Amino acid sequence: MNKKREVESSVKDESLIAKRRSQMIRGAVTLFKQKGFHRTTTREIAKAAGFSIGTLYEYIRTKEDVLYLVCDSIYDEVHTRLAALDTENASIEVLKTALQHYYGLIDDMQDEFVVMYQESKSLPKDALQYVLNKEIEMVSLFERLLKECVESGELELTPKEITLASHHLFVQGQMWAFRRWALNDFTIEEFINMQTQFLLQGMAGEKISIQGA
Repeated sequence: MNKKREVESSVKDESLIAKRRSQMIRGAVTLFKQKGFHRTTTREIAKAAGFSIGTLYEYIRTKEDVLYLVCDSIYDEVHTRLAALDTENASIEVLKTALQHYYGLIDDMQDEFVVMYQESKSLPKDALQYVLNKEIEMVSLFERLLKECVESGELELTPKEITLASHHLFVQGQMWAFRRWALNDFTIEEFINMQTQFLLQGMAGEKISIQGA
């Protein structure tokens, strides 16, 4: 299990910590996207979050802590949205639902995904390793779904094909965040349906209906 990296806080109220850090994340994402991580100051983050620099430092210790919280919030949300899926009895339908939930999340958190991939290199080594491990955990969920589909006979994939396909499913949805500027003619529903069609058709070797996914 990838143990969560602790961010020090002088405040003990967990609900208040969650509230203040959520405010920080929202403010920081806007600033990091506009100015970049290195050009953004903690004072600017505090202002964007709606409180003083002194209050900011009650909940974090460094600017890198804020960037880490941005990255971690994405994976927490991915886990929350996919946790309810029946990954023990997977099928093509469950896989399509997982893609719908995950790609919908990317739509909701476009700026966060862009910031994470552009700026995560600025994280301390231990925080970066945690973020990379979290990504592998998320990819492994798609890998488990694909293995179940193979075992049920719905797909025919070798172990290496399963590994590559799971990364492909995970990364391909992120196009919506990185290439959104060039996809203005698409709705998120069209994007999800077409990507699902392309991805599953390629793996199955035949056209699979995605209506109702």
